[in-house]
Amino acid sequence: MTVNTSKLPDPATILEPSPTQLLTRRAFGHTGLMIGGGILLIMLIMALFAPILAPFDPYDQDLAQRLIPPVWHDKGSWGHPLGTDNLGRDYITRIIYGARISLLIGFSAMLISGVLGTALGVAAGYFGGRVDMVITFLITTRLAMPVILVALAVVALLGSSLQIVIWVLGLLIWDRFAVVMRSATQQIRTMDYVTSARALGCSTLRIILSEILPNVANALIVVATLEVAHAVLLEAALSFLGLGVQPPEPSWGLMISEGKSHMFFKPWVIAIPGTAIFLLVLAINLLGDGIRDVTAPENRN
Repeated sequence: MTVNTSKLPDPATILEPSPTQLLTRRAFGHTGLMIGGGILLIMLIMALFAPILAPFDPYDQDLAQRLIPPVWHDKGSWGHPLGTDNLGRDYITRIIYGARISLLIGFSAMLISGVLGTALGVAAGYFGGRVDMVITFLITTRLAMPVILVALAVVALLGSSLQIVIWVLGLLIWDRFAVVMRSATQQIRTMDYVTSARALGCSTLRIILSEILPNVANALIVVATLEVAHAVLLEAALSFLGLGVQPPEPSWGLMISEGKSHMFFKPWVIAIPGTAIFLLVLAINLLGDGIRDVTAPENRN
């Protein structure tokens, strides 16, 4: 009995994975991406389900329960696994609710700065000439201003609130988006597919949206993750100095500020929120680096 091999599928075709499968394999095989994504996912769950996960109200005070040490200390209690602060507020509850503030400020400031910086950077890189000169001057002016000092001055003048902190940070950290997008756009605007789109009569807006932005998305993602982490650190610094999120909000930076007078005898009051900030910033940076590695152009084939 003979077998007609002409109708059998090519084994190479069967075994060849799709681009989506390759991307998934690279993502799950990237240790940094998995660690960063896992930590950030835990932080997001904490923030989203804080009312369910938190054992106490973050604003409830009980002076009779003040400065209880964490459970791993001799005098610790499982009633307050991470202890209490100097006003008797449960620390694990305030850490959980603090994730909301840090993530909200980080992502909101990143979106504001991302839209502004990307628009300026792409415009400078695509049009060149006088547009590039003006935007480069704006970038240089912004880089000459120290972010933390300008933020302190503006917040001191306008007052401290969550909305003001978000807008101040968002309008101060756009320069990295602009610099990276300008450089990336300058490299892409002379490519054949951009020239072909221009020759076909596509509008400038369409060329930017369909040809430029998809090809700079990899760099944009990396900058976005860096700026989220940058905004989280700036918010913590402003809150520590008393000009960021105001009491009694459970900001991690504010928790460090409130505990600094006890740092020599009760070091956990600043170590716990400090560790939370460290883990969040580490997770965001690992996630950004992992996404860059997985989606790099040389890995797409």
